[in-house]
Amino acid sequence: MPPKRKPTAAPATDDPPHPQPGSQVEISSNHPRFQGSWFTGSIIKRASSRNPNKFLAQYTLLFQDEAGTKPLKETIDAVDIRPLAPRERARKFKFGEEVDAFHNSGWWEGVITKELENGKFHVYFKRLKEQLEFGEDQLRLNRQWVNGSWTPPLEEDGQVEEKVQTEKEVKSNKVVTLDKLKCDNAASKLKSDKAGNGEKLESGKITTDKKFNEGEHVEVTSGENGFQGAWFAATIVKAVGKDRYLIQYECLRNEADTDFLKEEFDTLHIRPYPPEVVVADRFEKLDEVDALYNDGWWAGVISKVVSDSKYEVYFKNTKEKMKFDDSELRLHQDWIDGKWVAASRVRHSNPSTSL
Repeated sequence: MPPKRKPTAAPATDDPPHPQPGSQVEISSNHPRFQGSWFTGSIIKRASSRNPNKFLAQYTLLFQDEAGTKPLKETIDAVDIRPLAPRERARKFKFGEEVDAFHNSGWWEGVITKELENGKFHVYFKRLKEQLEFGEDQLRLNRQWVNGSWTPPLEEDGQVEEKVQTEKEVKSNKVVTLDKLKCDNAASKLKSDKAGNGEKLESGKITTDKKFNEGEHVEVTSGENGFQGAWFAATIVKAVGKDRYLIQYECLRNEADTDFLKEEFDTLHIRPYPPEVVVADRFEKLDEVDALYNDGWWAGVISKVVSDSKYEVYFKNTKEKMKFDDSELRLHQDWIDGKWVAASRVRHSNPSTSL
């Protein structure tokens, strides 16, 4: 009898290189409210002689007190620490690119959904289901630190390492404590600040008033640990309240294996079934895709072209790599503010850099 749902565990990977005391780093958190965010800090020391993979780190812009005199210190696993992410000296961002937006003293993963005439951009945060406006100087291209190198690689023209001093400029305008950050995010009140002066930008919250009809073919996502980035085909059974629906999965069975599983979801976790996007030739390295696995579509990126019809896909949520046939892949799309936004097909000048 198949299980109701079972998250897949990431395979064992090589231990990351141990950072040295004083190293400037970026720190991630597995807390649901902070997934997809990175905060700058520095390594103080190894936290335990018995566990070489834990470090005591001090944040640069998160504080224990409202006065901003006591930097927050935490014990962090090595897998949640990486070098400072690089930035190009000058870059023209464009629609559909995955970026990090500097907000609340950290870098948050999002996607550009609109280029504005004033040189600013709308950035959509998938996990928070919100869309906000940012200036070009508040953005950087989203990169992952995998096996000791950045992907996608730095563009050759005018590349420069990120300077923590640039981010320190916001300290005099805004002090962020961990408790305040948790409170802000729990209420889903993501607010952008203009670089250098702390003024609020106009923000537009993603509308969630999409109405679904009984029998409509949709996809749903749970957001539970182990299922981030996964969408499952389902059918709307009926509305059960304001912005809530009872759905029936099309592949997942109930525990008794007597029928397809039924669950309730709000509209934040339901979207129409995505339209087919035809790939003219074949997928290429660094294409954002969804891979069909364990009865769901999981968001990843092509890390290697194995053959004309087989590809290796890297899943950043689990740091796992798996091989798929082209029939098991589709170009990644996001449902944003009532319309589909297809992932950009990025091309890079350094094809030798591997994930």
